[in-house]
This record gives sequence, structure tokens and C-alpha cells, in this order.
Amino acid sequence: HEVGGVRGSWLRIAIFGTTVAISIGGIMASRQLHLELLRNVLRSPMSFFEATPSGNLLNRFAKEIDAIDCMIPDGLKMALGYVFKLMEVCVIVAAFHPLMSWLAVNLEFLGNGIVLSAAVLSVMGKDTLSPGIVGLAVSHSLQVTGILSWIVRSWTDVENNIVSVERVKEYADTPKEAEWALEDSSLSPSWPQAGTIEFRDYGLQYRKGLELALKGISLHVHEREKIGIVGRTGAGKSSLALGIFRILEAAKGEIYIDGINIAELGLHDLRSRITIIPQDPVLFSGSLRMNLDPFDAYSDEEVWKALELAHLKNFVSGLPDKLNYDPAQPLGQRQLVCLARALLRKTRILVLDEATAAVDLETDALIQSTIRSQFEDCAVLTIAHRLNTVMDYTKVIVMDKGHIVEMDSPSNLIAQSGQFYRMCREAGLV
Repeated sequence: HEVGGVRGSWLRIAIFGTTVAISIGGIMASRQLHLELLRNVLRSPMSFFEATPSGNLLNRFAKEIDAIDCMIPDGLKMALGYVFKLMEVCVIVAAFHPLMSWLAVNLEFLGNGIVLSAAVLSVMGKDTLSPGIVGLAVSHSLQVTGILSWIVRSWTDVENNIVSVERVKEYADTPKEAEWALEDSSLSPSWPQAGTIEFRDYGLQYRKGLELALKGISLHVHEREKIGIVGRTGAGKSSLALGIFRILEAAKGEIYIDGINIAELGLHDLRSRITIIPQDPVLFSGSLRMNLDPFDAYSDEEVWKALELAHLKNFVSGLPDKLNYDPAQPLGQRQLVCLARALLRKTRILVLDEATAAVDLETDALIQSTIRSQFEDCAVLTIAHRLNTVMDYTKVIVMDKGHIVEMDSPSNLIAQSGQFYRMCREAGLV
């Protein structure tokens, strides 16, 4: 009874300590791995998301994290629990004969050897051992083979699920974007004030080893200029916007905004000072107010003013929840919401990446009229889907195969009877 009491106390303490250690360690490890995964994925460049299936990302954040949270700690607790059980058996059997310290050869030999030794030694010591001790030793030794099998099985489960940790850690080694913010940045809060943009022999490629998507681009956008960018599919129009926002880093050359090399800025400092209305309107799950002003930087009056300028005030006023409405509007109105977001921020540079390509002509006219009136004092770069939207712009840039092939006012380009003239003739504008 004394041996059993000591054994039980020791076992309970060991199991309790193991459970606490694995639980706390598992929570800390899982939390750290999840934070690293989230941070690494959010800082990955667009090329990573273009090459990585969304299902892989969902699996990392769902299945693999679940395995790290639940399966691995449970497997470790089970394996260590059986290890302590095995140690308990060895201690009990060894307690009545010292010849039992040497049995540690292999799995089956150890199990069967302990059973054989316990039985033989019990017979040999029948004159000195009590029946209770003999029964305790033999009955526990019979459990050894099963315990060893469960240890192997539990440890195998841990090894299988530890792959989840490897998959989560895999994304820690993927390329990341540049620093989000620079500690020693002396950038003025009002930058850019003029909104001038200068490309100096700029080149860009989507991945290393691929041909340059932009080749030797030299361009100067002056203050308040309205620049239309046109060209066939694959000419490099959208690549200019990717370069300005540093979605892709320069392969050669530089881009200067108000005289500052954007490669020397933090990504947040750069991207927060430029406004874009994309071709695909992006709205997040939540209220309309949150979509327009996610950081609560503007008052309700300013939000309503932006909605009015975007021709959405009457529509939003008729909604039951008004600014708290979940925006699930048709595509055209979603694009107007993106316009309202741009009007609210109203930076000195506006980029329209084929912003009206997927809307009807009426909505296109509303967007273009608002841009002409409300962004009159801003530099505007428009990647044009419809040529008529840029016919009154200051300049039109015609791109082909990553080069600027023509650049002048629309009237001059038409008079030159070049590529822009042919595109306008195909569109029925001349």
C-alpha cells in the first residue's frame, strides 16, 4: 500500500505538471506562429498572392492552425502520459529486484522481457516476496507492450501533425514588401503639395527572369495635369500604376513625386498620399461608413458631402440604416462608393485604373464629370478603357510593348495620324 501510495502521488504530480506545461507551451507557441503567419502574409507582395492559391492560405489559417492548437498538444500529452505510465511500470517491477535496470533494448524485446523477467524473478523470489507485490509487478508488466504501442502511435500522430508547423513556417521565408514606415522619415505631413510625377528611365518586371513590362519610361507629369494612358491589352498601362504605388519595385530607374524618390519612402507614407479608383471596386464586409472611412478620420458631415459629390446622397438617405448599411449594391453603385472614398481623401494625385471599364455609360459620365470638377487642382493619371474619357485631357500617352510610343495632346496626336488616331478611328471618334 505504501509503494502504491507513493507511486500514485508521483504519477499524479508528473501528469499534472506535463499537462500544465504542454497546455501553456502550446498556447504560447500557437499564438506566436499565428501572429508570424498573419504578419508575413499581410506584408507579402502582390506577386505572392497572384502565385499562391487562396485555398492554400485558407488551409494555413484554418486546418494547420487548428492542428497546432489541438492535435499536437493532445498528441504530446498522450505520448508523455504513456511514457510516465511506462516509467511507473519499470519502477514497480524494478522495486523488488535490481536486475531490472538493463531492459532497454527495443520495443518488443523490452515489453516481453519485462513480462518474462517479472514472472521469473517472482518465482525465484517466492520465499522473500509477498503475494501482493508479486501480483502488482506481474499485472503491471503485462501492460508494457500495450503502453509501448500507444507511445509509438501517439508520437506518430505528433510527427504527422507537426507538418502543420512546417507549413505555417514556410511563409516566413517568402519575400516581403519594403518597410511599412521608416522611423527616421522627415516627410512633410502635407506631401505631396504640387503632385508632380517624374519617371526617369524607369523599368519594371513582374518576376525575376521575365521580360521587362516597362522599358525605359521617361515621363514628367506637371502640377494639375490630366494624363490619359491608352494602349492595347498588355501594352503596360496598368504597370505604370503598379510602379507608382510600389506594388512592384523598380527593376531600373526611379520615380520622383514632388522631387522625392519614392523608393526611399515607407510604403504606408507613399500609398496613403495617393488615391486610386480601381477597375474592380473593393468593398469590405461592414458598414458603408467603415468602407468610406475605415480609420474614423473624417466627420459625418464630410462623409455625407463626399456621398453627395459622388451622386450617392439620395440613395444612401433612403436606406434604412443609412451610413450603417452593409454595401451590397450593384456594380455601378459600388464604383460610385469607391469614387466617394477618393473624394473623401482627395490627395494631390489621383490614379484611375480603368475605373469605368465595368460600368454603364451613364455612370461613366457621372464619374468623369465629378473627377473633372472635384479634382481640378490635382494631377490625374487615367488608364483609359474608353477613349472618349481622355479626349479633353492635357496629354495622352500611347503605350505599346512597355514603351511610350506617342505623347502629346489629343488633338495633336490625331493630327499626326499615328497609333492614337487609328485607335480613335476604330472607336468611331474621328
